[in-house]
Order: sequence, then C-alpha cells, then structure tokens
Amino acid sequence: MLHRLVLTAAASATAALSAVPTASAAPADPASAVPASASATGLATTAYGESVLRSLTRMPPPASVEDSGDRLTVTIHDAGGDADGTYELRCHPGGGSHPDVSGACQKLDRSTTWGKDPFAPVPPGTMCTMLYGGPATAHVTGTWAGRPVDAKFDRADGCEIARWDALVPLLPETHV
Repeated sequence: MLHRLVLTAAASATAALSAVPTASAAPADPASAVPASASATGLATTAYGESVLRSLTRMPPPASVEDSGDRLTVTIHDAGGDADGTYELRCHPGGGSHPDVSGACQKLDRSTTWGKDPFAPVPPGTMCTMLYGGPATAHVTGTWAGRPVDAKFDRADGCEIARWDALVPLLPETHV
C-alpha cells in the first residue's frame, strides 16, 4: 500500500514537472529563464528567486523483501493450544511464518489509518472494566507503515482485551 502511494506521488510529480521550463527551452520571458547551472539539490533559481526542480530523484525500491517497511515479529505466550511461539509476518507482499499471513496483513491494513496507531497502548487514566481475559501475552516488534513497532499486549482488563481482540488474527483468538 505504501509502495503504491509512493509510485502515485512520483507519477504525479513527473507529470507536473513535464510542464516546467528547463535551461535549454526558450523562455517566453527572458527575465524568467532558468540558469544552466543548478545546485546540488537539483534546484535552479529563476530571476525572481523562485526554485524550479530540475530533475526528479526517485526513491529506490527495497533491495529485497526483507527490507520492506511492513515486517513484524510476533511472540505469543500462554495463549493456549498451539498458538504460542514466535512468528514472522511480512506484508506487501505477504510472507513469513505467521499462521494467517493474509488475514493478519488485511487486518493491519484496515486498522492503519491517518492519525491512528493500531499498536497504541491504552491511554493512561482510561476507565476499564475489571474483567480478566486470561494469561495470554504478546509482544510485537518490527516496522509497520514505515514506523517502528514495539508493543506489548495482555488480557488483564476490559481495555486490554478489546485492544487484543482488535488485532485478531495478527494475535491469536483466545477462549477463556
């Protein structure tokens, strides 16, 4: 998803820049000519002090799937059954040892919106029901949507249960 966003932005910028005059083009107004020399940043300055982008530098693709920005390690303890263990999850493209790569990636994609962190802890001072959801714990580390992740989960009260359940199937469904 992030890769598509970058490609769309690059294509839009390329289209916009195709209309920008360069030093070799004959300007309609000689006072607005772009000088032949450009700075190291790729910007040239017009007679009016305006900056004009002379070339588009594209971000290189990741060297390999392992360098992708969507890579998580999920460690589960005391969830019962065969859910305990450490799993790798890669999305865009999907891969890894997680038992439900497709479902986990889809859940994270739906949970990732502007201004909302799907891994955020329960805010301090939040009133939570005094429910106990069992001894299960999880630790999620890695990178998601270009941001580092280091989140711990448990089922100690109603808020933590809801936080856990919001990320099923990334985290295993538990039945207590």
